[in-house]
Amino acid sequence: MPSITKQTVGNNTYLYESHSFRDDMGRPRNRKVKIGKIDRNTGRAIYSEEYIDRMREAGTPLDIPETGNINDLEERIGKAMDSLKNYGLFYFLKKLSEKIKLVKILQMTLPKYWEEVCMLCFYLITSDKPLMYMEDWITENESYPVGRMNSKRLSELLGAFEQKERNYFYKAWGLANKSDEYMALDITSISSYSRLIQDCERGYNRERDELRQINLCLLFGEKTQLPVYQTIYSGSLTDVSTLRTTIKEVQAVGGGKKLLLVTDKGFYSAKNVKMLAEQYPQSKFLMAVPFSNKWTKELLRGERDTIDRVVNLIKTSTSPSRGLSREISLYGLKLTAHILYNPERALKDRNELYSHVAWLKEKVKAGKDMSAFRKEIGKYLLVSKEEQTSVLFNEQEIERSLETSGWFLMLGNGKLTVQQAHDIYRKKDIVEKAFMKYKNFLGLRRLRVHSDVRMKNKLFIAFIALTLVSYIHKVMKAKDLYRKMTMEKMFITLSKLKKVTVNGHEILRPTTKEQHEIFSAFSIPLPHVG
Repeated sequence: MPSITKQTVGNNTYLYESHSFRDDMGRPRNRKVKIGKIDRNTGRAIYSEEYIDRMREAGTPLDIPETGNINDLEERIGKAMDSLKNYGLFYFLKKLSEKIKLVKILQMTLPKYWEEVCMLCFYLITSDKPLMYMEDWITENESYPVGRMNSKRLSELLGAFEQKERNYFYKAWGLANKSDEYMALDITSISSYSRLIQDCERGYNRERDELRQINLCLLFGEKTQLPVYQTIYSGSLTDVSTLRTTIKEVQAVGGGKKLLLVTDKGFYSAKNVKMLAEQYPQSKFLMAVPFSNKWTKELLRGERDTIDRVVNLIKTSTSPSRGLSREISLYGLKLTAHILYNPERALKDRNELYSHVAWLKEKVKAGKDMSAFRKEIGKYLLVSKEEQTSVLFNEQEIERSLETSGWFLMLGNGKLTVQQAHDIYRKKDIVEKAFMKYKNFLGLRRLRVHSDVRMKNKLFIAFIALTLVSYIHKVMKAKDLYRKMTMEKMFITLSKLKKVTVNGHEILRPTTKEQHEIFSAFSIPLPHVG
């Protein structure tokens, strides 16, 4: 057990926490850490804030030396420690929620539960622990007056509202963030151990998970960089089959607002292209197209000899590409094909494949066991049945595999230039990053609920949390904060700002320079209490 010792230096007497131990040779040693000093006028101990906080977090009573009327000081310190809470993080998230109108919309759409929903969002954002530990988190952090957020209360909250309230929120959120911008659409799968959730079914799992799953479809604004809407589908459905329903839902919630939609190859089909062009003529779309169709490869062959010219240069954040747009007739429609070619990517793919097939040939000729590569050997090599060492390259098949390397194709019905189409589509990665935040940052690799209502409400609350995380990321990127800290480090820094209540008086600890910079970057006034 450490002890507290005094040491006088000049006119001052300092307090040290002394730890006795033995070194590697078995010799007794002592390590001292300064924790405060004795007030020369009163003879009372004055402890450092760090020591008080550390003792409180460890649940260890203070070992106070006999100096003056120390019992009164011990009682007052005890009271202060009982009411010591992390304040900066709650204040920061509360102010941001008010700034982007989340609080106002939640008060309007979930008047009975908005405070609990906010605190649940704050917990998802700042804690990496399961929901069962939220009650402990609430005791350590400043919060809205939500009472005990134990497992029973959380279960009640996740079953307290229905689709009507969720749709009301999405509509109000859409109106508050109304703008004509392209919206990126994508789908991910989230697994569950539950057999009681109706939409949990086996299907194509993007993470090769063997569990049942639901499909989560997310719509994201490319300019605002904030989520707009989300919906849930059965785990067995494909991206192609969900597009029509998603658009109908978005239109219904948004009051018939026109769409500016960008999707990846997973949503491409002749039916979807015709549906977008014919049923939503006032809306615009931009859709990536796979090279599994005859017409796509014919289009590429027509441009292969002319695309690599300086007039077709496309500016990118990495190596420049080439691109051009062509008006085409497809499925009885007049559409625009945006054709892009990256020569560096094409060369990289070619070198990698050449190197790989050369390695295969070498191993086969040497008589090595290559059963794990049977399909690739059958595709890229010509092996004599009579003579195993007679191995040739199947150059025709190799070149066929490289035919679309470096190429990328999009279809649209607007009047975009190829540069504009490229820039819009590349911003679509905000949805993929959002899915990463869902699964990694918000702890949603597994649903961990066992009813449809609770599953939908948990994902709804995660959507709100994702909105806050996305806004924080947007500001940190714009203000270059990532050069100084990660988002997690920023949260830790803010949580160090504490509030103490002593005899009914609230006292806020001073803000550090780093905390001041964070509040300033987000245009949030410095906190004060009282």
